[in-house]
Amino acid sequence: MRLAQVLVLGLSVGVLGCSNKPLHDIRSNSDGPDEFMVVPVKPLTAPQDYDVLPAPTPGGGNLVDRNPEADAVEALGGRPSALDPDGGIPASDGALVASASRYGVAPNTREELAEQDAEFRKRQARWSGFKLFPVDRYSQAYRREAIDPFPVNESFRRTGRETPTAPAPE
Repeated sequence: MRLAQVLVLGLSVGVLGCSNKPLHDIRSNSDGPDEFMVVPVKPLTAPQDYDVLPAPTPGGGNLVDRNPEADAVEALGGRPSALDPDGGIPASDGALVASASRYGVAPNTREELAEQDAEFRKRQARWSGFKLFPVDRYSQAYRREAIDPFPVNESFRRTGRETPTAPAPE
């Protein structure tokens, strides 16, 4: 009887270990409200002219909706319009783009990188699915890709290059 119980337990643990889990296991363990679902809006303002109002855009943005990226760009002195993917490249950035693309630009870089990353994660996930306890699988999958900043900083300092001040490793 003991052998049967051990086999059932081992089989159930093995089946649970084969489940398809995401790399980052982010979930709430409470039944309470999600504080990130409540987003404050900008204050309402009256339009300059009630005869010239923008057309309604169902599912689109609202004038009082927050846009954290655009707000941060504006606060740092940038142009929030530069975040618009359909806005094109501003003329002021033409020289930078020309210099960066002087050796050519592959038109499908994002798709190619996404395919390579999916294949990499598939190879890494072969054995990382067998875990008895919850772990951050993202850190496990990309552990060989991570750079330890302290040895890199020291190697730059040894060559005489200026480096920013950094806290000592813990």
